[in-house]
Amino acid sequence: MGWNAKNVPDQSGKHIIVTGSNSGIGFEAAKVLASKGAHVTLACRNADKAKEAQTKIKKTHKGAKVETGSLDLASLKSVAAFAAAYRKKHGKLDILINNAGVMVPPYDKTEDGFELQIGCNHLGHFALTAQLIDLVNAAPEGRVVSVASQAHRAGKINFDDLHWEKGYQQWPAYGQSKLANLLFTYELDRNLKEAGHGTRAVAAHPGYSSTNLQRTMTAGTIANAIFAQSQKAGALPTLRAATDPDAESGSYWGPNGIMEMRGSPVKVKSNRRSHDKRVARRLWDTSQELTGQTFTV
Repeated sequence: MGWNAKNVPDQSGKHIIVTGSNSGIGFEAAKVLASKGAHVTLACRNADKAKEAQTKIKKTHKGAKVETGSLDLASLKSVAAFAAAYRKKHGKLDILINNAGVMVPPYDKTEDGFELQIGCNHLGHFALTAQLIDLVNAAPEGRVVSVASQAHRAGKINFDDLHWEKGYQQWPAYGQSKLANLLFTYELDRNLKEAGHGTRAVAAHPGYSSTNLQRTMTAGTIANAIFAQSQKAGALPTLRAATDPDAESGSYWGPNGIMEMRGSPVKVKSNRRSHDKRVARRLWDTSQELTGQTFTV
């Protein structure tokens, strides 16, 4: 039998943030982590749905330490407010799981003028991580986990039109944002090692899982019924990236089945483009400029 939730080590005493955890794989990951003793913060845009998720977890796991926090990744103001509130309340963070995301929506921009997918999936998480990285670095076994996608293989970082103002294409824009997740993870890994930190920067992808991300796609519900694995199974790569003692910094985790669509979580490979150090450094610098956030590890 492959790696599953039973393999998640005890997380007692650890503080973990999971963004976008009111539903989907984020919720499933948060539920498992809470069941293992972690203090989990559900960082979500919709407060009511976050409270519902909190109630579900506590009902299933008596005594679970779960709280909610207001976080809208489409607003740098909200990101800063969440980070400040979390820091003031806890002052401790062991694992940051950058899970939240949007997938192929109609064209829209964030509060700060970013194309919605690159804004939420990458830039919002970039700013959040920058504002909390010192807490993660202070943890004995700190980790930053970013949830990417197989869609990164079709992605390309278009620095000349990062926000798709010259003609929006939903899937290429999504692929760009998911490629950005991996470029960010690998650049963060390099920066952390250069600075001498033991913090691990790890990435994961869920394969093809039945989640709310497909709600904007006409064929989404049909494809889910035929091809998708469960949300619980889709959360396993994230959980392994976040908790497996052998998940080294700079590694990438996903299902072991055909085309990595489903199966047990194992270490997988991302494409050559995701390992382009020049593009990764430029994206890092561009992200600092766009978010107004100096990212010092």
